[in-house]
Amino acid sequence: MNAFNARSLKTLFGTLALSLALAGSALAAEKVNINTADAATLDRVLVNVGPAKAQAIVAYRKQNGAFRSAEQLAQVQGIGLKTVEKNREMILVGGGAPAAKPAAAKAPTAPAKGR
Repeated sequence: MNAFNARSLKTLFGTLALSLALAGSALAAEKVNINTADAATLDRVLVNVGPAKAQAIVAYRKQNGAFRSAEQLAQVQGIGLKTVEKNREMILVGGGAPAAKPAAAKAPTAPAKGR
């Protein structure tokens, strides 16, 4: 192989390596709103969060309302502060639905008195 081909090949591999590194960074930069994302999205984007933990996040959110901070995610069964820290750059906390409130029993109404 002559010097020109070796240099061209080295440049090609360098460019390819840089392109792959930048592509990996772009994928890692994906963000997810923990108040609106479905379980499949949480599973796909968050590190160390599989389908069961993702479903637990959605269930917790439905029962307790929107997350107010990323740290509050650690209150979900199976999610710890280490997991929150690993995912901090990917977690968005935006508006979400308030907690579902149990239906209140209606108080009996008194019959209207005649005048």
